[in-house]
Amino acid sequence: MKKKQQQPQHPGGGADPWPHGAPLGGAPPGLGSWKRRVSLLPFVRFSLRDYGFCMATLLVFCLGSLFYQLGGGPPRFLLDLRQYLGNSTYLDDHGPPPSKVLPFPSQVVYNRVGKCGSRTVVLLLRILSEKHGFNLVTSDIHNKTRLTKNEQMELIKNISTAEQPYLFTRHVHFLNFSRFGGDQPVYINIIRDPVNRFLSNYFFRRFGDWRGEQNHMIRTPSMRQEERYLDINECILENYPECSNPRLFYIIPYFCGQHPRCREPGEWALERAKLNVNENFLLVGILEELEDVLLLLERFLPHYFKGVLSIYKDPEHRKLGNMTVTVKKTVPSAEAVQILYQRMRYEYDFYHYVKEQFHLLKRKFGLKSRAGHLPLRPQFFIPTPLETEEPIDDQEQDDEKWLEDIYKR
Repeated sequence: MKKKQQQPQHPGGGADPWPHGAPLGGAPPGLGSWKRRVSLLPFVRFSLRDYGFCMATLLVFCLGSLFYQLGGGPPRFLLDLRQYLGNSTYLDDHGPPPSKVLPFPSQVVYNRVGKCGSRTVVLLLRILSEKHGFNLVTSDIHNKTRLTKNEQMELIKNISTAEQPYLFTRHVHFLNFSRFGGDQPVYINIIRDPVNRFLSNYFFRRFGDWRGEQNHMIRTPSMRQEERYLDINECILENYPECSNPRLFYIIPYFCGQHPRCREPGEWALERAKLNVNENFLLVGILEELEDVLLLLERFLPHYFKGVLSIYKDPEHRKLGNMTVTVKKTVPSAEAVQILYQRMRYEYDFYHYVKEQFHLLKRKFGLKSRAGHLPLRPQFFIPTPLETEEPIDDQEQDDEKWLEDIYKR
């Protein structure tokens, strides 16, 4: 008499639901659990709990991205640029620039820093706007850089409703458009050695430039004679308000923004300024290498700056530029310069940070930097007229690490 074949037992008890072997992908641990499995593909099985977890993670990621953009994330153009730079190559500071064409940003803001070559650039922009047909939006307000909340909202509204493509320019501290529901534009700017910027401003307020003998009287009509002819060394060594903090804390607020703490010399404003440079500025150049700044602007923003270098080098333009050079500059004593340097240590931290990034960006596009390693202390100079063209309205580290820190965020 044949014995009845015994059914194989499942470890959890009861008959094995797959008597002829487990299916591909493995059998579930128990009879109760396989009923809760969902099969989307013949060989893929996962639980509803796993499915719910994946969907929740995706939802959190999407919401996080949305909140980041609403909170002032980088404009789309800058994200594309970072990917673009990460995919390009260079070799020993040489080689052709990448051939990929960058997207066209229709909103550009140049919140120009005073006495950093902005009048020269604005003069070029006037010529370029007629040549290329973009909307150059300038402001008649030249001495109000810090705005109330309502003033910020009003200015952002006026800028955002301008006919596109536009390039807006004004002396104003960084504005966060996304904070007020606007599209964050692409920012550009230029800075210079902080002590040289201060000296240029000091003598410009008193004696103007080559455009007219009485130009300074128009700019500062209320300045007393004893103040106008105050010796620069006395101003610094005797700690006059014009030559001490917080007035020396000038460049950083243009990048830090409108927060009250941006006006206080310190680490908080410095770090916030660096963060904004990384996330919102397409390019921050240095005036000492203005031709290279213009080359990179032409590369990044050809719809605005194509042909800018040839215009800049034109003898007629250089003649106009020389009319904006500050006159009667004198060099302070070594003691006075050292005191200024100590008072402006945050400004120099920021300047060196921007300068390093600018040199590395130049290398990325095959431009050699004229400067080697950064000096331990700044090298001060009074530039020649052709190097100090200053505007028509009023007032090396490891490259891959930098690209990872700055352009691959």
